[in-house]
Amino acid sequence: MSTSDARSLPPRWSSPGLVPGILFVLFVAFFAWSLSRAGISIPDLIAGIPAMGTIASEMVPPATDRFMPMLNAVLTTFQMALVGAVIGIVLSLPIAVLAARNLSPHPLVYSGTRALVSFMRTVPDLAWALFFVASVGLGPFAGTLALIVDTIGFCGRFFAESMEEADPGPGEALAAMGARRIDIVACAVLPAATPGLTNAGLFSLEKAVRSSVVLGLVGAGGIGAELAVSMEMFRYDQAAMIVLMIFVLVLGVERFSAWARAKLLDGTAPKL
Repeated sequence: MSTSDARSLPPRWSSPGLVPGILFVLFVAFFAWSLSRAGISIPDLIAGIPAMGTIASEMVPPATDRFMPMLNAVLTTFQMALVGAVIGIVLSLPIAVLAARNLSPHPLVYSGTRALVSFMRTVPDLAWALFFVASVGLGPFAGTLALIVDTIGFCGRFFAESMEEADPGPGEALAAMGARRIDIVACAVLPAATPGLTNAGLFSLEKAVRSSVVLGLVGAGGIGAELAVSMEMFRYDQAAMIVLMIFVLVLGVERFSAWARAKLLDGTAPKL
């Protein structure tokens, strides 16, 4: 065998060693334990197939008797998501400046802001919705507040990372000329970080739309409340119509997001 042939061969498999082997065995054991605690039961799944078929048959055809109230609830859901995402994105910008290692005025400010953003991100949006429902009452306002906090947690992290990855050259040049920190951020960092900011902002809008549907299940307004009522009243035909509306809404937002991302970042505009 020639040297070139030997170089083209894939690397020979070798034993990963004792520690990786032990970790793999522990993972398999923990996964098996998790399967039992997850309550997975093939017999129960098989026994539930007739009920699934009954529910599916009752969903056809989707009911249109409450079409306008449902459409209004879908509009409310989108408006909650839009307002929550936009306000969250705007508030995320100054927070991200404080959470960016290269822009934060002090290490304590950096650490504290990072911890705050991490807390907002790790607490589920459903928990925020329950908190605000208990604080301000039922309705879309509680859902919008939950989406604002969730968006800050999402965008705050990715905005800060985009600012940290920005080319430091223009900022250093402005600093050498005596520019203020706010001028450096506005004239050097933000333009360089625009692709990352745009991506994160559009993804946060998609995330807010999907989250706003679920928030309605706990009384935070929107189409989720209509879906919960329909399921509780066994109006599966109404639930089917609601699911179709949610599908159209989420798909439309995702297509718009893809179009806007291509238009703003690549200069092209694919068909919606």
